[in-house]
Amino acid sequence: METSSMLAGIACRELEPGLWTQLEALFGKNGACGGCWCQWWRIAGVEHWKDVKGEVAHFRLCRQVQEGQAHGVLAYNGDEVIGWCSFEPRSAFPRLQRSPSFKGTPTEGVWFVGCFFIKRTWRHRGVADLLLTESLKLMEREGAQVVEACPKDTHGRAQPDAFVYTGTRAMFERHGFLVAEGPKSGIAVMRRRLPARKST
Repeated sequence: METSSMLAGIACRELEPGLWTQLEALFGKNGACGGCWCQWWRIAGVEHWKDVKGEVAHFRLCRQVQEGQAHGVLAYNGDEVIGWCSFEPRSAFPRLQRSPSFKGTPTEGVWFVGCFFIKRTWRHRGVADLLLTESLKLMEREGAQVVEACPKDTHGRAQPDAFVYTGTRAMFERHGFLVAEGPKSGIAVMRRRLPARKST
């Protein structure tokens, strides 16, 4: 799936197994955020993050992509990959299922925007907004009824890029998300209900 963007020359493609090497190249040898490889939300309760981050996380993401168990969107400037957004059904993220903010809340039809990673030279140029727009379309296609996220509330102040890997509250507000629960340590749970699918 490829979609033209409002950013001149930028297009988005849905993740598929054949794009693994391009995602891997975007993340680099450090695996995006300190060896995370998009595994932070996936870690099981019996595991310790220090034992997973790095090569174990790298291997897991590769396997998830190849098995079709990883969802996301890549942004391209021509042939160059410049950005990434991940999303999954919330039930696929054990860390969230254990969180007091989500424990006991419904999961059926609920998806979650996990993270963003934008190439340094393309940050603060609207790429994350574009990726979120395309991700919402894909989640709706997959039957999502509600989309959740835990963006950072920056209060209008600049933050180190590593601290806003889940996006910012202001960006999600622009996309129709509302705060569902008050900020905890600077993190707010936000939700958006998607249009009901028309029966055919």
